[in-house]
Amino acid sequence: MSMKTSTRLSRLLRLTAPALAVAAMLVAPGNAGAATVFSDDFNGPAGAAADASKWTMETGDNVNNHELEWYTPGAQNAALDGQGHLVITARQEGGHTCWYGPCTYTSARLNTSGKFTQTYGHFEARMKLPRGQGMWPAFWALGNDIGSNGWPNCGEIDFMENVGFEPNTVHGTIHGPGYSGANGIGAAYNGPNFSDDFHTYAVDWSPNSIKWYVDGNLYQTRTPADLGGNRWVFDHPFFLILNLAVGGDWPGSPNGSTQFPQQLVVDYVHVTA
Repeated sequence: MSMKTSTRLSRLLRLTAPALAVAAMLVAPGNAGAATVFSDDFNGPAGAAADASKWTMETGDNVNNHELEWYTPGAQNAALDGQGHLVITARQEGGHTCWYGPCTYTSARLNTSGKFTQTYGHFEARMKLPRGQGMWPAFWALGNDIGSNGWPNCGEIDFMENVGFEPNTVHGTIHGPGYSGANGIGAAYNGPNFSDDFHTYAVDWSPNSIKWYVDGNLYQTRTPADLGGNRWVFDHPFFLILNLAVGGDWPGSPNGSTQFPQQLVVDYVHVTA
């Protein structure tokens, strides 16, 4: 670097430093000084399974929601693509026995139970959603006391859910004692077709407050005042879940318009606190 260039650079830095300092205070004030407590950018070779030190693959069917898929282990339906993504694939195929008889679909569901839990923080995933009737992708969390306390007493935070018949809508919901299932408390965000491109889905969870965002746009805030006197159960550790369900009570079954395979493509999952 020449002396002239160095002098110009020094002058530029002196002139812009105050503005940069102000900008730094204005950007994401709620996350100032936050530390990353969980991060998966899904880097690795194509065909590899998700990092087993972070994720557990759930297997089997799900009668509770009357879903139609069989969740498979390993990389059968959830694998890295070699380009920094986790791809969860729903396929129309048999080979297993579900609650309703021979299964007609397979997919994948991952969770961090026993490997990562968190109370409060900023939870964010960047994803491209599948499309078609009967698709039900979700990024969500359950209270880690579900084994001893049961659902919905353990609490559930749905950071993002989508059902295929609403390609332009995603939902954020909380479930707890007295406000579970169809009575969960939440709101919808209407935007573009979320299967056309990647979007960020995030929640800021703090004591007595949960806020939902899509692409940085706040669309819902929930507090104990919204529960009609029911108990707020969002004050203890939760674990993360990523899954792509096929069918179920809410989305309904695939039909002749649904094309398979379908994919939920996850760019990253980050948690800061």
